[in-house]
Amino acid sequence: MDSVVASQLASLPKGALRDWFAGNLASAMRERGYNVIEPNEATDEGGIVLHPVDLAKPTSVRRKNRAIFVVGIGEDDRYPEEPLKTGYPLLLRTLANLFILMVREGKSGHPEAFFFTLEQGSYSVPHTGDDAAFFDAILERLAPLATSQLIIDNIFVPDLEPELWNGDEITASITRAGKKLDELDLLPSPFPLEEYLSPEDFRHVRAMFNIGGLSYGNLSARKDEKRFWMSASGVDKSHLVDIGTEILMVTDYLPDKKAMRLSVPPNIRPRRVSVDAIEHFMIYREHPQVGAILHVHAWMEGIPSTHVNFPCGTYELASAVAELVRQSPDPGHAVIGLKNHGLTITGESLDEIFDRIEGKILRQVPMT
Repeated sequence: MDSVVASQLASLPKGALRDWFAGNLASAMRERGYNVIEPNEATDEGGIVLHPVDLAKPTSVRRKNRAIFVVGIGEDDRYPEEPLKTGYPLLLRTLANLFILMVREGKSGHPEAFFFTLEQGSYSVPHTGDDAAFFDAILERLAPLATSQLIIDNIFVPDLEPELWNGDEITASITRAGKKLDELDLLPSPFPLEEYLSPEDFRHVRAMFNIGGLSYGNLSARKDEKRFWMSASGVDKSHLVDIGTEILMVTDYLPDKKAMRLSVPPNIRPRRVSVDAIEHFMIYREHPQVGAILHVHAWMEGIPSTHVNFPCGTYELASAVAELVRQSPDPGHAVIGLKNHGLTITGESLDEIFDRIEGKILRQVPMT
C-alpha cells in the first residue's frame, strides 16, 4: 500500500488523491481475495470494477453482465454542502452501483471518503492518519455490497384469472395506500434516468437491468396462502391502478432462475415488479399472519435495524430483513429499519399499518 500521511493527502495535485485512493483500494481488495477486474474485461463471472472519473466529465462503464459491481470514484476539494445532490447524479452518470467521492477536507477536517448508494444513502469514512485502518473501514462498508446477489429477474406467465384483470378489493387497498403515501409526503418523485444518461447508456441500463426509471418505496398485500399483490418498479406510487403494469401478482420465487414468477393478464406488456419482491416473498411465506407489507424511505425511533446497507433487490437484504422480522416479538406487526435506507413494516392490512404508524414516522433517514 502506498502510504501517505493524512496531512499530505490534502496537498496532492488534482486527480492524484482519487488515483491514490483507487490504487490502494484495488490492492487492498486483491490482498483479501476479491476479484477486481478491468472495466472492459470479458467475463461470465462476477467481479468488481473500480472506475476513477473526472467530476467535470464523468464517463460510464458498460458491464458485460449484471454480476459485475461498479464503484465510481471521484475527488473534490471539500465536503459537499448537499451530498446527495452532488453524489447521486455522479452515481447515475457513471452507471455505477456505488459512488465514492474522496474529498481533501471532510466534515472532520481530514480527508474523507463519501459513499453514495442507489437507495439514496450517503455516509462517510474519514482518513485520520492510518492508511491500513482507513482502507479496512472502506472495505468493511464496500465488500458486503459488492458481493451481494441481485434477485431482480421476472418471469411473466399470462395465467391470471380473468376476474382479477381489473383488480379486486385488495388491489383497491394498494391504490388507497399509494395515495396515502403521497398525502404524507413519503413519495420522492421517480428518478428520470433519461435526463441523466445518454441515449446509449439508457438503452444499456434497460437491457442489462430491465428498468426504465428509479422510484422509491413499495407496498404489497396478501392475496392468499402463496400469492400477493405488489407495486411495480419505477412507477408513480400515488397512482397504482392498472393490473400488470402498476400492480402485479407475485406467485413464487424460482431459485434455479434467481427470478420472481408473476401472474399477469394476457395481451399486455407487463412492467417489472418492485425489486424488493424477494424480501416480501420471504416474509409472507414464513408468517401467515402477515397480510400486508409497506416499505418507505423514512424512519421511526427505537426500532431494530439491519447492520449492513445491502442494495435493494439482493438476497442478502431480503434475508437480513426476514431474520429481524423472525426475531420480532410480533412478526405480524413488525417495524424493521434498513440501515441508511428506510423501513419495512408488516401488518394485518395496509390500512392497519397506516393507523399504527400515524404520527410516528420521521421523514429523514439517519445516515450512519
